[in-house]
Amino acid sequence: MVLLHDHDGEAPVGAGAFRHHGATDWNIEYEGLMKKSGFAAIAASMLLACSGCTVVSPDAGQQAVLIDKPVLFGHGGVRDQPVTTGLTYTWFSTKRIYVNMFPQQYDGNFGDLMSSDGVPLDFHAIIRLQVTDPVALVKNFGQDWYKNNVEQEFFNRVRSAVKKHGMNETAIQTTAIDEIDSEVSREMTEYLNQNKLPIRLLKITVGKANPPDAVRNQRVETAQQEQRVLTEQKRDLAEQSRKAAEQSRAEADNAYRLAMNLSPAQFVEMERIKMQTEVCAVNDAKCTFIIGSAVDPVVNVK
Repeated sequence: MVLLHDHDGEAPVGAGAFRHHGATDWNIEYEGLMKKSGFAAIAASMLLACSGCTVVSPDAGQQAVLIDKPVLFGHGGVRDQPVTTGLTYTWFSTKRIYVNMFPQQYDGNFGDLMSSDGVPLDFHAIIRLQVTDPVALVKNFGQDWYKNNVEQEFFNRVRSAVKKHGMNETAIQTTAIDEIDSEVSREMTEYLNQNKLPIRLLKITVGKANPPDAVRNQRVETAQQEQRVLTEQKRDLAEQSRKAAEQSRAEADNAYRLAMNLSPAQFVEMERIKMQTEVCAVNDAKCTFIIGSAVDPVVNVK
């Protein structure tokens, strides 16, 4: 028991006196203490709740698929609605999978892919896909949906299409590339629809094939030889053209000689005079003419 003195300081009083004289002040302090304790309890509860939550915050172009995994009670599985934007809190046992909703590009490198004429070719192909339903994709095909359900099928379709064409039309002339693109695109679209993959095929591009180095070197040598033959043919054509031109000129000169009743020697002399006239007609030209074959040479003196 706690003994207190009354206000006059004469006699001790018991608990009853305590309740009688100081009840109001102590009640106020007690209520304040209880309020503080309540706030602290609420804050502790919120902190405990948040520490057991998973934060879901998709970035731009993403959607989050939630998979519930209850520890004790409830039903697990993939939720029907994805988380699109904003911030969402879930239980700590709930798994979140972020799905990229933007168009995605996947590459395929093919080595030693046989053409129809048995030449090994190296190819590079690209497939562009876009997810249309992230919940159905994760629920039915998992997080590694491309590797498990699309990649090998894409590779097989490309190999099958390339085998139908020869090396020249795929690696040299590239006339078969468009046909390969169309065939693979059509078959991959059918495959996605038949297997109900919530994926949209945007584009397939098969690059130019690269033959082996030995074949490429042979093609270079063949091209050089073909170019050499073409060069010789062009040179021969040029010589033939010059020959034809000279013959035409000779025929024209002979026709002129006959028309002028000139002998061959007279015609040659006339051509010589014409040549000298053309040379001496140049400005500041100094010409000395020697007439007759028995005349001694004369040095021109300025």
